[in-house]
Amino acid sequence: MTDPLDALHEPILPVDPDPAFAARLRARLERAVLDPTSALLDQWEDDMLTTDAPAPTTEAAAAPALHTVTPYLVVADASAALAFYADAFDGIRRGEPIMMPDGRVGHAEIALGGSVLMLAEEFPEMGLVAPTAGPVTQSLRLEVADPDRVVDRAVARGARLERPVTDSPYGRGGVVIDPSGHRWMVSRAAPAGPAGPRPGDIGYASLWTRDVEAAERFYAAVLGWETTAGSAPQGRQITNRVLPLGLWGGQQRPTVFLCYAVRDVDDAVVLVRAAGGTADAPVDEPYGRIANCVDDQGLPFAVFTPPPGAGPPPDTTRPGELTYVTLEVPDSVRARAFYGTVLGWRFVPGRAAGAWNVWVDGGDSRPVLGIAGGRAAAGVPVFAVADIAAAVEAVRAAGGTAAEPVFADYGTLAGCTDDQGGRFHLVQLS
Repeated sequence: MTDPLDALHEPILPVDPDPAFAARLRARLERAVLDPTSALLDQWEDDMLTTDAPAPTTEAAAAPALHTVTPYLVVADASAALAFYADAFDGIRRGEPIMMPDGRVGHAEIALGGSVLMLAEEFPEMGLVAPTAGPVTQSLRLEVADPDRVVDRAVARGARLERPVTDSPYGRGGVVIDPSGHRWMVSRAAPAGPAGPRPGDIGYASLWTRDVEAAERFYAAVLGWETTAGSAPQGRQITNRVLPLGLWGGQQRPTVFLCYAVRDVDDAVVLVRAAGGTADAPVDEPYGRIANCVDDQGLPFAVFTPPPGAGPPPDTTRPGELTYVTLEVPDSVRARAFYGTVLGWRFVPGRAAGAWNVWVDGGDSRPVLGIAGGRAAAGVPVFAVADIAAAVEAVRAAGGTAAEPVFADYGTLAGCTDDQGGRFHLVQLS
């Protein structure tokens, strides 16, 4: 006998998802991967359907994941040690220290790049003492982009120099003993092959501007750029810098257009489209196979596969070079999901709220890249200069604007605009 419920049951048919629901679900998945505080935002999204609950206003920094081995140090003064690691090694504190009833710090954490360093104060009754007064029994290797700068800064903040920074077959580095007595090998590994951009690095950058001839005059006066004709009348190539740079006129929206190296352009185009961006069909050019793209928040860029050995040397800190780029985006979570998918970028929290530093192949990208959320989509370049005061005066004399220089731990910085309103920064690196 046929079950009446089976006989009356309608067939199951697929339906198109509600677009608003699909958008919320995608955002939740992105946040779940990239931001451990996403549960707070998800709850707000549920609440907003029935209440007037305000949106959370604080974006907490996602902490690096714990690796298989995590250093756990004993220090004599936890507050002083945390301050040293933050100032000398660009550490980011993780939460508040756990205090013991007797006032000692029982546990504290600080993020160093993509790793976590744990520490506690001395507990002699448990046999845990800092090596301040005794021999060092271990070393910690700290991988950085600029070991000279980090070692100098560590010594200025109380570390003892054991070995000056030198070059070796394995890379460049030096050794310091921190104020707590721990030994640090501050290093930058030697490149594995010919100089050139790694997948995810910037291989080429172009300033988009309205009047290319005016931009040519301005940046020659401010940064000493020398130019030659580009592939089209509105294009110019910069000839006296290590990173391939250009100018591109006829654009109403000033920005910096970045071309990223990838292993396979055709594969990258598939990822761009799958991640919500748009991509032209790849084409072959003398400098490699390339495809123009736009990310899922409206920021244009390109991907290319460079010929073997092509690309910039690793050092883009000399005067006139593009040394840093900030990608300003409306939503930093979406940006991290997009570029992590397309370019394999990893991210570590920056010093400013809502800011993230980009890591490529376990270290800083070249040139260094950052992402800042809550802004209209644009790329803002930072150029190195030898004398910030003189460079600021050159900007003003050429018809641009420049704020008064401000000091940061990595150098002295000034926000500027060129004579057509294009934003950039100048930095005199310390």
